[in-house]
Amino acid sequence: MNLKSVGRVVLTALPFVLALAVDLLLFATRRDRLPDRLASHFVGNGRVDDYAGQTSYLVVTTLVLLGIGLLWALMTGFGKFAGAAYRVTVALGYAFAAFLGYLMGAVLLINVDAVEDAQGRGQDVHFPLWHLAAAAGAAVVAFGIGYLAAMLTPVPEPVADDGPEGDGERITLGAGEVAGWGRGAGSWWLPLTAVLVIGAGIATLFTASWPFALLPLVLGLLIATFARPYVIVDRRGITVSGLLPWPRIRVPLDRIEAAASRDIRPFTEYGGWGYRIRPGRSGVMIRSGEGIVARLTNGRDFAVTVDDSATGAALLNTLIDQRRTDH
Repeated sequence: MNLKSVGRVVLTALPFVLALAVDLLLFATRRDRLPDRLASHFVGNGRVDDYAGQTSYLVVTTLVLLGIGLLWALMTGFGKFAGAAYRVTVALGYAFAAFLGYLMGAVLLINVDAVEDAQGRGQDVHFPLWHLAAAAGAAVVAFGIGYLAAMLTPVPEPVADDGPEGDGERITLGAGEVAGWGRGAGSWWLPLTAVLVIGAGIATLFTASWPFALLPLVLGLLIATFARPYVIVDRRGITVSGLLPWPRIRVPLDRIEAAASRDIRPFTEYGGWGYRIRPGRSGVMIRSGEGIVARLTNGRDFAVTVDDSATGAALLNTLIDQRRTDH
């Protein structure tokens, strides 16, 4: 790691550290006025439905802010971010830190001087919903501060264009011959994640009301649908589908200029796994490794990680040539 990378990591981690310091200071200066068990979870009208001990509050606040801050800092420091993409990424980190820090501090402050019941729980505690609007406002202000801070620091140099070129590999097809290519793009962790999320939803269904179980159940089913995605290259373009006909992602052939096969690093290039959208690029990132990268007519790249990507990219270039010849 060079000095520039260290500077980017420090700049990105700074708001999370500051947010944590403010929350810890609020706790230290008001600890004697807090109940043993803080009102920590609220339903839609601001009514309390769960409590947490003071130690639990400290542990959760520290882990959330430092954990997310560390991941964000590593992504910014080691990722291929340049220009506006770098400034927006830093600014989003500042906004996220401000939003979380405000909410954690607000939960603490509404518990100050609360009357304790026999179990040490704070009574008559209510979470005013205007705190959500205030947290969003703090995030907007922090976004602007982060963007300005990123503008005042050395911006990473744009990486060399490693997208596909028009002279990529081809597959020889005879006159009037058509071809298609398909390959599974599964990963071991997606089915496991789907099982865990659906399991959490089922457990919530039996331990709480069904509205709380709806989100993990729907999310788990969506993950299960794409647990074993399938990538198809044919005269229609690139299609990425799951176990069900919908949802699916299709990039039409007439929107593709060229294609290539190369190694893809989802975390550093796309900021994570799944369906990712970044300035200048988007794609379906199931794992690290080889994949197809298609240069679109609007200058953006679309990528999908899949084995035998060289064959798929070569066929895609051949089909692009055929389309141009036909027109």
